[in-house]
Amino acid sequence: MTTHSGETGFVEFTKVQKSYDGENLVVKDLNLSVGKGEFLTMLGPSGSGKTTCLMMLAGFETATHGEILLGGKPINNIPPHKRGIGMVFQNYALFPHMTVNENLAFPLEVRGQSKSEREANVKKALDMVQMSSFGNRRPAQLSGGQQQRIALARSLVFEPDLVLMDEPLGALDKQLREHMQFEIKHLHDRLGVTVVYVTHDQSEALTMSDRIAVFDDGIIQQLAPPSDLYERPENAFVAQFIGENNRIEATVSELKGDTAIVDYGNGSKGQALAINCGDVGTKTVLSIRPERVQLGQKKRLKRDRCRGQRAHLSWRPYPLPHERYGQRRFRCESCQLSRPHAFECW
Repeated sequence: MTTHSGETGFVEFTKVQKSYDGENLVVKDLNLSVGKGEFLTMLGPSGSGKTTCLMMLAGFETATHGEILLGGKPINNIPPHKRGIGMVFQNYALFPHMTVNENLAFPLEVRGQSKSEREANVKKALDMVQMSSFGNRRPAQLSGGQQQRIALARSLVFEPDLVLMDEPLGALDKQLREHMQFEIKHLHDRLGVTVVYVTHDQSEALTMSDRIAVFDDGIIQQLAPPSDLYERPENAFVAQFIGENNRIEATVSELKGDTAIVDYGNGSKGQALAINCGDVGTKTVLSIRPERVQLGQKKRLKRDRCRGQRAHLSWRPYPLPHERYGQRRFRCESCQLSRPHAFECW
């Protein structure tokens, strides 16, 4: 059993299991708590159980065993349209015979709002995604990115406390996908709505999420903020699935707190973070990130301004996967401070 807890537990899965054939479990004893206002991403390869968990939360699938709570109330037996949850599907699921205004007004009409209320809320939602001038168009007259915005607006038009997103950016090209990542995160920060997001794209998860639940074989392998997943993966699967890395086999020769001294078997030794590391003398596997590799001897450079010592800079031409857009990319190895420009320390 794997137990993971958030701070407040706005959404809770308690010992949830799911089987389609009565024999094989696709979700195995899931315990998960999502805080109110949190952006949590379920990340994993195809068939890992992440979408099934989202569908059970939405009400489109029933749990074989266990309980799902929303705001402290069980929702297992509540139909989807009465759960008050906004949903963005992978294929957007816009009604082709309706205009944009009519698509957004439909969930409000189902909830019994008057015509004047519907019109006001539709206008507000379209303004939110900067699509107010497209209200009279039909979905076929919109681009993929525009349809995605309309689907997002429809999920927010009735002001839900929880929005579910099932790989909503999968059909977009790379540039538009990155732009929509920024827009979705901006709306989340501005509205404070709770978001549960499903994807197999690690770059989406790492740049948008407050926490990420990494799924494999129906089990959460690790639940942590993006930086922790990248820097301190709890097992080999997470280390391999998150970011690029090289794997080297070695033998543990010494343990010093959270540091392991390893023997490569050719007379050379190295040190690494000891994460799920065995005892001295046991075989282990090192995961090495490519941006941490330095080739050749360090050059002696001019004296720096940070400690009066000679310093060296590590430079990355790109941000790490877990870094937000615009984060600084240079680090002085003497003062250990991030610098926006390569030569600021000299």
